Amino acid sequence: MKLVLASTSAYRKMLLERLCIPFDTDRPETDETPLPGEAPPATAERLAAEKARAVAGRWPDALIIGSDQVAYLDGEVFGKPGTEERAISQLQRMRGRTITFHTALALLNTRSGHLQVEGVPTQVSFRELSDDEIRRYVAKERPLDCAGSAKSEGLGIALLDAMPGDDPTALIGLPLIALSRMLRAEGLELP
Repeated sequence: MKLVLASTSAYRKMLLERLCIPFDTDRPETDETPLPGEAPPATAERLAAEKARAVAGRWPDALIIGSDQVAYLDGEVFGKPGTEERAISQLQRMRGRTITFHTALALLNTRSGHLQVEGVPTQVSFRELSDDEIRRYVAKERPLDCAGSAKSEGLGIALLDAMPGDDPTALIGLPLIALSRMLRAEGLELP
């Protein structure tokens, strides 16, 4: 049975490589728009499952991994900024506050149709950052493709006061502790 990562994210690919299991990648075509009234954790979990299902037809005998992350605070969702200006604006709104990064994981067994979905929240407390610190950070790291505009695995760690959570890989985009548990439940041997 093949293992397929339904993502073209370099971050997720790098994380999955840590498990030393051969895998393929496939680009899921999914609309990532939240549904009306949908809570951010529900959005992330729905999208993780949709990403796995989006590539299932191309992989009839596989375990397909889907993942999605939503960062939010007080009803405001902090998506991928896309531009330096939006990244700066996001970080200005997050400074001195604690943001929830909800990383959802789905594992679909295309042979049996069994789907596992789990959400892994991480609370991220940002330091009280000056506008100059924010601008310098965005110019150096260019976190334009990361929800919440900060890469904890890089220079973004210097922006934080704390990030307690159950799985340090969840914040980067693929919760490996939960994934390992799901893969073992599907009979895959891990070291």
